[in-house]
Amino acid sequence: MIMQFGAQRVSISKIFSTALFHGHARNEPPHTSSPASTLWFVKVVCTLCIQHSESLAIFDTDYFRENLNPFVAFGVIYHINSRLNSPELAFSLFRYSRLSLNLIHLESTFDLLLRSLCQMGLHDSAAVVYEYMKADGLLPGSSVLDCVVLSFANAGKFRVAEQILVAKAEFCNEKEEVVISSFVYNNLLSTLMNRNRVDEAVAFFRNHVLRLRSLSPDTCSFNIVMRGLCRVSRVEKAFEFFDVMRSFNCHPDLVSYNTLINGLCRVGKLERAEVLLREVKIQSGISPDVVTYTSVISGYCKTGKMDAASSLLEEMISIGIGPNLFTFNAIIDGFGKKGELSSASKVYEKMVIGGLHPDVVTFTSLIDGYCRLGELERGMSLWDEMNKRKVNPNVFTFSVLISALCKENRLNEARDLLRQLEQMKDIVPAPFIYNPVIDGFCKAGNVDEASSIIAQMEGKGCVHDKMTFTILILGHCMKGRMSEAIGIYNKMLSVGCAPDKITVSSLVGCLRKAGMALEANGIEEKALNSLHSGSSLPEKTSSARNNVNVTVAVHS
Repeated sequence: MIMQFGAQRVSISKIFSTALFHGHARNEPPHTSSPASTLWFVKVVCTLCIQHSESLAIFDTDYFRENLNPFVAFGVIYHINSRLNSPELAFSLFRYSRLSLNLIHLESTFDLLLRSLCQMGLHDSAAVVYEYMKADGLLPGSSVLDCVVLSFANAGKFRVAEQILVAKAEFCNEKEEVVISSFVYNNLLSTLMNRNRVDEAVAFFRNHVLRLRSLSPDTCSFNIVMRGLCRVSRVEKAFEFFDVMRSFNCHPDLVSYNTLINGLCRVGKLERAEVLLREVKIQSGISPDVVTYTSVISGYCKTGKMDAASSLLEEMISIGIGPNLFTFNAIIDGFGKKGELSSASKVYEKMVIGGLHPDVVTFTSLIDGYCRLGELERGMSLWDEMNKRKVNPNVFTFSVLISALCKENRLNEARDLLRQLEQMKDIVPAPFIYNPVIDGFCKAGNVDEASSIIAQMEGKGCVHDKMTFTILILGHCMKGRMSEAIGIYNKMLSVGCAPDKITVSSLVGCLRKAGMALEANGIEEKALNSLHSGSSLPEKTSSARNNVNVTVAVHS
């Protein structure tokens, strides 16, 4: 293979300029020969690397030990990595020259490889480069620190990310260098919180960010930690950090207060949340916004305290804070669940008049409210309005209407909705949507139609739950199809779905009534043995249960 380097003379010259700018060769002067001969040597080494990429032992000679200096190595690694887009080969040369030729590399070489390997997802190789770099008394430069730390964190290698950042911070402390940008460790904290590694994030924040002078926290740092703690309902721990913010010269902002208010609402401490809202109102330089009010309003709505929620809604409007769609949806849903549909409708009208467009949450809350009151026709009219407004229903919209139709024994209409659901490519339905229709047809004696729905359910990739199996077992028993009922029960066991006492006792009772005492006794005995052995059934692994493709639809 012949390399075409003629057009690369200027680029390679720039490579050496970069290396010289960053300096850091510690064992020899940068040039022991003319620039032209050095460029020629870079070309030779590049060519040999490509021709002998499977084994670089060709470089194990005294000639290369004497002439392959850190600047040449940087030029070769830069060209292979950046021009030829082969970071693996660049890493191979780096490692070989280090182990076999005892070459000490430039800091710019380390930085280049760290950034490139991380960007390519080659984190194990990047970790090796970092260990060599640390052994040489070097650490990643500021220009690559953020990229490297976040790349390791996003790859789930949090310990390595933390080690790199802490080592750099401790080095800066010793040298009294500039403080590391909060952007780096705030992103690490945020990544840890988003991956539900809350304890690790809190430990890193407490043990390093708050203690190392070079990792000076800012308000955003505290907000990230408080948000993560509130998300897992550890609000009191979040307040501990809130109380010490000012001692680190960090002043709480609106995000800080909104985070805590939302956290308090999540754990049901609504009165305390409202007290904090009042505190925000009197703070200098901070005013509550729509998020502040909506958090408390939503909390009151979820607990059915609609008077308090309505009062806050009027208050925010009176001080010039316009409610958003989330605010109105919370109020509408709260009134709907209390059965106060007149109030819910008034809020809906106010929202539309105010120029906000209802979304699927708005319509689903109203439909659910009317269906709870038995006013199914009002719910169906809202369904029609959704379609006119081109608002796509979600899985809960279908569930609410299908369940309500089945309660009124309007099975064919429920079946039509299931057919519409089948056309929705972006919805993977859950068993609780299908179960009411399957149950309705089974009770009506139309087990074949129920089996057809089961086939449709399987076609959508929906896994049957305990209720689905129990409904089918009883449906077949009611039709006298005992062998089919036993077959479905056995398939229920084979996919790892544990039958409960109702399932077992119902099947056993039906079998005995049908004169199949032997089969009934066998099922009952196995169920009792499973109970005594501490397991409800001969379970498969959860992955097997999720992936197994078992058809339970039965057609006569």
